[in-house]
Amino acid sequence: MIIKLLLKIKNHIVSYPTPANINNLWNFGFLSGVCLAIQILTGIFLTMHYTPHIDSAFDSVEHIMRDVEYGWYIRYAHSNGASLFFVCLYIHIGRGLYFKSYDFPRYAVWATGVIIFLLTMLTAFVGYVLPWGQMSFWGATVITNLVSAIPVIGQEIVTWLWGGFSINNATLNRFFAIHFFMPFVILGIVLVHLVLLHDIGSTNPSSNVNYLDNIKFYPYFILKDFTSLLCLLFVLSFLIHFKPNMLGHPDNYIRANPLVTPMHIVPEWYFLPFYAILRSVPSKLGGVFLMICAILILLVIPFLSSTLFKIPPRMRPLFRKVFWFFIANFFLLGWLGGQPVEDPYISLGQFSTFFYFFYFLVLIPLLEIYETYLIKTIIRDIYDHHPKYNSNNFILPWHIKPKTKKKK
Repeated sequence: MIIKLLLKIKNHIVSYPTPANINNLWNFGFLSGVCLAIQILTGIFLTMHYTPHIDSAFDSVEHIMRDVEYGWYIRYAHSNGASLFFVCLYIHIGRGLYFKSYDFPRYAVWATGVIIFLLTMLTAFVGYVLPWGQMSFWGATVITNLVSAIPVIGQEIVTWLWGGFSINNATLNRFFAIHFFMPFVILGIVLVHLVLLHDIGSTNPSSNVNYLDNIKFYPYFILKDFTSLLCLLFVLSFLIHFKPNMLGHPDNYIRANPLVTPMHIVPEWYFLPFYAILRSVPSKLGGVFLMICAILILLVIPFLSSTLFKIPPRMRPLFRKVFWFFIANFFLLGWLGGQPVEDPYISLGQFSTFFYFFYFLVLIPLLEIYETYLIKTIIRDIYDHHPKYNSNNFILPWHIKPKTKKKK
């Protein structure tokens, strides 16, 4: 049994064949796993001193910060680690969108990744409520009230979610239980994600077809991963020691008061792009629907993309320009999500929301059709000048599969 386990570890960590040309963008999957481990470990230590009760939650957090030895360090590592976790996830997803990691036969890998992203967002939201500060309380009030937009049964679901007719002690207890339990569910799905990835193989910057020679994961990519890990730990240490509250909201250091509403209720920064999409529609139901679709569209994109289109991004100048417009638009949505609900922010949010969906539903399919036609036309013109080639029957060079040596 132990020998089989050691062989599994050797096959998946030491001798796992990896494309020789992958770059540092492929490190963010590993960094996301490290962030998840940091969150689980620091979260376990925090639960030893946290009290999930509306009368004691805020004081227990202050107790951790002031009285528990190195409690401030663990709490800041947990809160800033969540932000770095989402930074790694967003870059990891962005790399997948750029290099078409969602394409078949890797759809199962992509789908499990999107599920991990969804569960991480849920876990981060319920965790933001636990300190029981002003922004925690009112953020939970606003977000949970969105469920009431569901026709007929919406209000009943909200009442069940709250455990009463308003956010109370039952709500805090339920959110604490979910926040403690969900990271272990995420960890299980991460293991499934890795098994599926190692079964199919990684993509590479040239194309989804791995026609390059593979090299062993150890020692080449282990060293590259640990170099990026040192950079991550450096950034986390800088945030903990010098800017621990830079990514948080100052109102969360005020005890929750149901009688005093903050002037401007905003979620954490990693929710702001989707919060801007939510606010771009005057209808509550329409806003909730668009916000959910903005995430679930990641599951649909493989069906909007051609599975035969294996052209690497460096040979697609139009796609590269449009992709960076999409990234800029996503940052704009994040900025708009933190602004007041007034013009011109409303109009800009509606335009950015339109472009977000337009990119996935229209631009990606059209660009693939046009650039496939363009490149095939160029190659056909080249082949027509060589009599030995038949211009009516050819394949693109990056579709050629590598020749494998037959085993004796």
